[in-house]
Amino acid sequence: MTTIYDLSADDLSGAPVNLGQYQGQVLLIVNTASKCGFTPQYKGLEQVYQQFKDKGVVVLGFPCNQFGAQEPGQAEEIGAFCEKNYGVTFPLFAKIDVNGDSAHPLFTKLKKDAPGILGTEAIKWNFTKFLIRKNGTVYKRYAPATKPEDLVADITKLLAE
Repeated sequence: MTTIYDLSADDLSGAPVNLGQYQGQVLLIVNTASKCGFTPQYKGLEQVYQQFKDKGVVVLGFPCNQFGAQEPGQAEEIGAFCEKNYGVTFPLFAKIDVNGDSAHPLFTKLKKDAPGILGTEAIKWNFTKFLIRKNGTVYKRYAPATKPEDLVADITKLLAE
């Protein structure tokens, strides 16, 4: 059975990252966009990362341009925007698709393991969040409107497992 630790993704600079390096940590995986009404959540994601990074939590951001073309920029622009406007220091990855035939294998797995409302697998919008246990299984999927700070209780619970 494939786990997320068997997968890899390119970082923002295009270098491959084996997700196995995050084994044993709690992960918050999010599809992001720079021109979305939810874009200010970058600030909350960074706050969660800062609050928990020394305790074994990593936030992973995956820019996606599939929803309203709200992530039109290239890698350098995305990185500069996130750093300048929201002080993002958590890992950002290369722009990907989260739905359709070209969906990244990570998001294909996340959607299968944690379907959305009424069992639909498709991601509906930017800033859909997946909280991953230390063993690599999906704990829960959160809607785009769920603020990162609203996940603190669940993150704390997973750290104690």
